[in-house]
Amino acid sequence: MDIQALALTAAAAFVISVLLGPVIIPGLRKLKLGQRIREEAPVHHQTKAGTPTMGGIMILLAVLLTTLRFAISSPEMVILLIATLGFGLIGFADDFIKVVKRRNLGLTARQKLLLQTLVTVVVFFLLRWRWSQEGQPFAVSVPFTSWSLDLGMVYILFLLLVLVASTNAVNLTDGLDGLATGTSVVVFTAYGIYAFWHTAYDVSLFCAAMVGALLGFLVFNRHPAKVMMGDTGSLAIGGALALVAVLTHSELGLILFGLVFVIEALSVIIQVFSFQVFGRRVFRMSPLHHHFEMSGWSEWEVVLAFWLFAFLTSFGTLFLLSPHM
Repeated sequence: MDIQALALTAAAAFVISVLLGPVIIPGLRKLKLGQRIREEAPVHHQTKAGTPTMGGIMILLAVLLTTLRFAISSPEMVILLIATLGFGLIGFADDFIKVVKRRNLGLTARQKLLLQTLVTVVVFFLLRWRWSQEGQPFAVSVPFTSWSLDLGMVYILFLLLVLVASTNAVNLTDGLDGLATGTSVVVFTAYGIYAFWHTAYDVSLFCAAMVGALLGFLVFNRHPAKVMMGDTGSLAIGGALALVAVLTHSELGLILFGLVFVIEALSVIIQVFSFQVFGRRVFRMSPLHHHFEMSGWSEWEVVLAFWLFAFLTSFGTLFLLSPHM
């Protein structure tokens, strides 16, 4: 495995994603699979109503086709694809219900958690089978230390927590044109380098495919967006990111690599807690990107700021975890 193979994989995924745009976007528009905007969203977001959603299909197809063609065949790649496609299908069902029933709520929280649990159980037993072959325990490593904790079968609960937290955090970040897409490009790039350093070459190759597919999608998702990724894309990205962390044994490191997603999720938690307990809001609107919008920032300024923050935190973490440090 060399840098050239990673670049080729990313380039192939980018081209496929870009070529899928003129095919899938008109199809989504023809089927009237348009974005519905929450009533509590900023007023100017109402102009986005009707923009084709479920564009995450483009990302999923580009990653799948690229990895099947260029990726090294391995159990790790199979696990990554199952997690990504599994959570992508949950997102697809959620998006489809929203559009068909013309409502902001798709799957109920209970239904979504049940489906996420089912995918997690499948992934867990695949990991158990793979790691038992290599004699690896279900251990969680603590960043910047040599400490690790063997969770045994309790790891399945930890895995569910990581997957649910990651998918929801990315989903909450997907609120502005190109925001979740661009930040995901940055995080997957940093994680791809981290995986390469730790000889997890299939994981690195998968990250390259995700980066290429996301950049291709960004061509159509940048402001003003011609298509939204929907839950189809955000849940798939969150699931993929979580499994990249799991397969590189950096589950806790994901908090630092994906700090932009963590902060977005925390802003919602803080807002809800503060309002229910103290009757006041901490932010003008949550998630955090809406707070900056309501403070007078343009959508493009918010997106660029978040991309920059993602770069600083992801690559700062990469630097600190460098094997040469």
